[in-house]
Amino acid sequence: MPLRTCPQGHKFNKTSDCPTCPVCEAGRKPVADWMLVVGAPARRALESAGIKTLKQLAAWSRKDLLSLHGFGPSSIPRLSKVLEAEGLSFKNSHPKTG
Repeated sequence: MPLRTCPQGHKFNKTSDCPTCPVCEAGRKPVADWMLVVGAPARRALESAGIKTLKQLAAWSRKDLLSLHGFGPSSIPRLSKVLEAEGLSFKNSHPKTG
């Protein structure tokens, strides 16, 4: 594992190619509180895609979200619950009946 240095001068090791500094990331607040239900890689993926609100999130399908770098399948159920709490769902989702 090579030792890396971020632009802020923090030194860190990572096993992946991800260049994100864990020290900088720990102090970074998400754009919206609802993003706290997913991990940092998924939050960065959402932010990079310009998704800042639940309404914007609802315009995306599960498949499209999963195509984002850093976004994994474990994030879908967590975000589904957040959307459902606001009366929203992912694009191409059908509301539960019964």
